[in-house]
Amino acid sequence: MITQLTKQEIAEKLTSKNIRPSLQRIAVYDFLLKNPVHPTVDTIYESLSQTIPTLSKTTVYNTLKQFAEADLVTTITIEDGELRFDADTSDHMHFKCSSCGNVFDIFEKLNIGSNVIPKGFQLLKTQTYLWGICKDCANR
Repeated sequence: MITQLTKQEIAEKLTSKNIRPSLQRIAVYDFLLKNPVHPTVDTIYESLSQTIPTLSKTTVYNTLKQFAEADLVTTITIEDGELRFDADTSDHMHFKCSSCGNVFDIFEKLNIGSNVIPKGFQLLKTQTYLWGICKDCANR
């Protein structure tokens, strides 16, 4: 799970990954930490451009690309044509509700190692997507 960080802690984290901690980069990472809803570039841009008028969609995209290359975020492609971002890089699954469209983190462990991976292969990372109806939509 993600812990909330101060702007100074975010700056230090970015610096530790050799990323210059600009105002825009700190704001994007802070947004991801405070909004674990697996946002798209558009969602992040629309939210932050209200308070940072100099922010461009290209800057958000390039920042997220840089974060992904530094393993600060995970990219999620749970649906065609839409790339989402998650600042929680721990192993977990993602569940997309077919009714409301929200994406939820699922932290239950799947034991897929030796049951699925052929002999001689080494599992380094998994990314699992699930689709269904979330509990809120199911209760409506």
